[in-house]
Amino acid sequence: MKITIEGASPEFERKLLALYADHRHELTLSVGTEWDVERAVLYLTDLPANARRFAELVVEAGGTKDAAELRAEFNDQLRGPTIALSRAVPRGVRMGWWPEGTTAPIAPQYDPDHPSWQKAIAYRMNNENLPVFRTAFEQLAHGAARGSLTADASGGRTVPRPHRDPAGEGEISPTKEEHR
Repeated sequence: MKITIEGASPEFERKLLALYADHRHELTLSVGTEWDVERAVLYLTDLPANARRFAELVVEAGGTKDAAELRAEFNDQLRGPTIALSRAVPRGVRMGWWPEGTTAPIAPQYDPDHPSWQKAIAYRMNNENLPVFRTAFEQLAHGAARGSLTADASGGRTVPRPHRDPAGEGEISPTKEEHR
């Protein structure tokens, strides 16, 4: 028997997982690891600006962007954006945004004729993820995603960040009004 449940309340989820725990030896539980728009928005908003731009260029190119073109865009320095992209998926697992086993949406492509160490020749996003990330970028561009990015939706918590003094004199603590 295969069951798919969508839109369950936290209480229902708690009860279902308790029932599963009682019967875990006779059942197999699998969790969806595919990318959806909500996960894509969380992924993109968690990235630093240069890595988000890198992802945007791959999406704008239809899912495959030549690495030489990306190097030209980033002054021959792809290390920063690619490291940020590779760390974002494990961080999302730790934060509870997506399950273990979720694959990175963007992967390097290497020249198969040269299997030794080499620079990537392109960066790719698979065809299933491309429309999801296009929609996520559209939502971010129009500000529609901001309302859906709550701490509860991502499984995390909201932590106020200190503001920087524009003159560079250090941090200014958030005011009481900013905590509301």
